[in-house]
Amino acid sequence: MPRRFPIVAAPILLIAACGGDQASSGPPVAPPPALTEPVWQLVWSDEFSSSRIDSSKWALAVDCWGGGNDERQCYTDRPENARVADGRLIITARREDFTGSALPLHLLEGASDPDALATKPFTSAKLVTRNLASWKYGRIEIRAKLPQGQGTWPALWMLPESDVYGKWAASGEIDIMEAVNLGVPCIQCPGGLENTILGTLHFGGVWPDNALASTEHPFPSVLDGFHTYGVIWTEGRFQWLVDGQAFATRTASEWFTTGSQNPNAPFDQAFHLIMNLAIGGKLPEGRGVGGISKEGFPKTMEIDWVRVWKCSDEALGGANCQGTGSGQ
Repeated sequence: MPRRFPIVAAPILLIAACGGDQASSGPPVAPPPALTEPVWQLVWSDEFSSSRIDSSKWALAVDCWGGGNDERQCYTDRPENARVADGRLIITARREDFTGSALPLHLLEGASDPDALATKPFTSAKLVTRNLASWKYGRIEIRAKLPQGQGTWPALWMLPESDVYGKWAASGEIDIMEAVNLGVPCIQCPGGLENTILGTLHFGGVWPDNALASTEHPFPSVLDGFHTYGVIWTEGRFQWLVDGQAFATRTASEWFTTGSQNPNAPFDQAFHLIMNLAIGGKLPEGRGVGGISKEGFPKTMEIDWVRVWKCSDEALGGANCQGTGSGQ
């Protein structure tokens, strides 16, 4: 999830849409057959089958910071904003004034006023696996149903467990999937409604000397319910997937960090997972019809499951790890 607009940007690609899958009902489905082949081994998952959020897997952010993007929500750990029900994680954004810490936990140390407060007109939730689970390389997939409306910004993304190469974005950021303003009228979008999903890498130097490489993918089926969003991350290569179909690829020649001469850096370290629903901010408010629509709240993002696989061939160089498992 981009935290600030960079001053250097890689070209954006537009690639044709792929097909969708249907929302699940009942018990979680087994992994697709391709992922049970010898190449991939399931190493971490959350099927949200218990009655509450698993604190051994997830921590909830509590702050009114705005993510460095001028977002308009406070993140809370209240069940009104994040809960498990019917085998799904439900993140709910509500239209309500809320006051909390003006800074997130990781920025409090050394802050000039660590007790500063901020008030925002919306609340929502952000779940993170920081200090609980992180991975270097693998196949990460999340089956989710996304909210619609001007100003909505759901994101499934990753940040480094440690800032080995420096503060953001020198140590990297992996955006598995994000979308803004879904369902809003859009002249250039297939079907006339906003249906774009984004897959992005952030890298380069410490802000404001950061850069990005992003693909914007029209995907009309995103408006119809649950879909599986993922990334296959191997040494020197990323491949973005939706419903098991690849829509973008990036290689090490397209990224860099000012913190190392290693050609794979900064994406050669462990990253943790983040799932959140933001309201407002520079990206959604600057697109669509502009601003934030106050209609239709509360807004929800539902997560059916999260699964992480490791490639059994990594020790051999990962040559068999780079495809989707279906020959792509």
